Amino acid sequence: MVNKLSKADKKIAYDAKLCQLLDDYSQILIVAADNVGSTQLQNIRQGLRGDSVVLMGKNTMMKRSVRIHSEKTGNKAFLNLIPLLQGNVGLIFTKGDLKEVSEEVAKYKVGAPARVGLVAPIDVVVPPGNTGLDPSQTSFFQVLNIPTKINKGTVEIITPVELIKKGEKVGSSEAALLAKLGIRPFSYGLVVLSAYDNGSVFSPEVLDLTEDDLVVKFAAGVSMIASLSLATSYPTLAAAPHMFINAYKNVLAVAVATAYSYPEAEKVKEFLEDPSKFAFAAAPVTAAASSGAPAAAKEEEKKEEPAEESDDDMGFGSQPLNTNRDRSSNYRSCKFIQSCQNSRGSNGSPRIGRDGIGGERNDWRLR
Repeated sequence: MVNKLSKADKKIAYDAKLCQLLDDYSQILIVAADNVGSTQLQNIRQGLRGDSVVLMGKNTMMKRSVRIHSEKTGNKAFLNLIPLLQGNVGLIFTKGDLKEVSEEVAKYKVGAPARVGLVAPIDVVVPPGNTGLDPSQTSFFQVLNIPTKINKGTVEIITPVELIKKGEKVGSSEAALLAKLGIRPFSYGLVVLSAYDNGSVFSPEVLDLTEDDLVVKFAAGVSMIASLSLATSYPTLAAAPHMFINAYKNVLAVAVATAYSYPEAEKVKEFLEDPSKFAFAAAPVTAAASSGAPAAAKEEEKKEEPAEESDDDMGFGSQPLNTNRDRSSNYRSCKFIQSCQNSRGSNGSPRIGRDGIGGERNDWRLR
């Protein structure tokens, strides 16, 4: 028979293992293990096998081992782990990328039923629809004030109902109803609480930052430093370019306002003495912009030229006369043109009399 280790021997072995892991690994994830089963934890160990090690244990034992190892090695950075060892937590020692390890751990979440007395991590909403339960089960819905109706011999929920709110404890009625409906509303797994990297402790949200996010935050910090330096007239590397530019503006203003001059200020004085030079400087740009205007205008004129009148405009198109209205309209147009031609004067212009063109009455309108 194999001799079983005593509690003292187990503590010594656990202390040696934890100290060895602290020496071999410089990156640690502190994870919460609430409602995580042994089978689920074993699957996580297998998934991380190779470059990561999962270590669970009592908080007092882990704190004691970390404190003793810090005193032996003189590395005070390990003491930053002690405040984090609160609650049902474990340690994941890794040599890989912290973000990749945390993503791998998040894959092993499994659904779990709502047990009585558990604190709901999320809101639980029962969707509307047919439940498949017989009408004798309506008592569960009546206790929870869930509107239902009987449809084809089964109970049907009419509207969605928020059964449990986040942070509330699950009651016996809620747990029984969710079990009857086959709803597993919760999912549990190892949750990363903090990350430890070479003595630095930070929240897991830092792992989600990308290079673009870091560049944006760095640029915002540099901008704030430059603004503060300019406001207090304290020279810094971020504010140095702005200070030089402002100083040059002041020197240039003094040169313009006084007789003192230097080569760089001569050109500015010439512009101020003769403002027309500004127009000459802008002339090439204006000419280049307007060179394409005539061509564009010609193209627009070509497009806007009206087309010659065709026979269709006068009512003599090749389209067949399909209705009596079309025949009447064309007949009137013909009579009007004939009357105009017969009533032209000696110079070829139509005579306009009291009653209309040519002095005749517009009887063609009545024909």
